[in-house]
Amino acid sequence: MTASDTPLAQRAGILCNDARFQRFAAARSGFEDGQFCASAAAEYLRGFCRIGSRRALDTDEKARARFSVLTTEFDAWTGRIATHR
Repeated sequence: MTASDTPLAQRAGILCNDARFQRFAAARSGFEDGQFCASAAAEYLRGFCRIGSRRALDTDEKARARFSVLTTEFDAWTGRIATHR
């Protein structure tokens, strides 16, 4: 199974356990030098995607699109992709 084969809900769970994403979520929430725990990062993700549960990512097209935006912004924040200037 490749990363693209992994259900989005599972990918979101993995993401929320990533220390870099926890720092990203904290920074985006106004805590520039902070780091969230996995559950706070998950709450941030659910709020950003406007869902009650990460499972919705597997069925809700709009939530899926918002998750794509979030992961792109995270990738830009970490320097994995170039940012638009």
